[in-house]
Amino acid sequence: MNKDNIIIGFMLFALFFGAGNLIYPPVLGIEAGTSYFTAISGFVITGVGLPLLAVTAISYVKNDARELADKVHPLFGLIFTSVVYLAIGPFFGIPRAATVGYEMSIEPFKTGSLSLLIFTTFFFILVFIFSLNPSKVVNQIGKYLTPLLLLVITALIVGGFFLLNEPPGEPNVNYKSNPFFNGFVEGYLTMDAIAALAFGIIVVNAYRERGIHSSQAIVKETLKSGLITGIGLIAVYGSIGWIGAKMGQHGSFENGGDILSFCC
Repeated sequence: MNKDNIIIGFMLFALFFGAGNLIYPPVLGIEAGTSYFTAISGFVITGVGLPLLAVTAISYVKNDARELADKVHPLFGLIFTSVVYLAIGPFFGIPRAATVGYEMSIEPFKTGSLSLLIFTTFFFILVFIFSLNPSKVVNQIGKYLTPLLLLVITALIVGGFFLLNEPPGEPNVNYKSNPFFNGFVEGYLTMDAIAALAFGIIVVNAYRERGIHSSQAIVKETLKSGLITGIGLIAVYGSIGWIGAKMGQHGSFENGGDILSFCC
């Protein structure tokens, strides 16, 4: 394990930890209640395990997800990768990233009707600025953005653990009958298993830029970074999900953003 593994592992953590990763664990927690630990185990398999497997799979190919999908059939590769990029981009991922940020930071203050437009405008301007130099994205995210993100998440978690003393409530009907399977399904909703097919090549290129070109070495280094990412995601999911589990006595909430905003 070296410095590059840590930086790239942090970068991958930040890429994975988007809007869905923040809002689904608290919802799972509040719905699973006393069945939380069984439910979060299923969530981790699809929300952490599958994405890391996908990144590892991409590290075996020379280019991107298209090359991997072409092994089935070139037409399948074209359609599949198009759907992947549309799903994690303009159809679902991009709008969700902006709206969740708005719901947690601005909406609780009951601002005017134009606040969402103003927020998303500034949000995407910042994203555009970060994206202007792709070669620096790894360092910008791994060295600066991820530590800041972890600091904010840690503050949220610590605050939640100190402020919430209530025990978890009763699980709802779905989690009472089959908590593991429902958690397993919820993990898919983060969309990380799909996004990993796009993120994987970023990891591969990051190691190539650092002078590693052997396929075997890239796979090995990717696994090391993936381990760091996985540990971070499991710790954060488990913590914010537990906050949700302890929020059952505080009424009903529309989504995970509302739960965390209330906690703050």
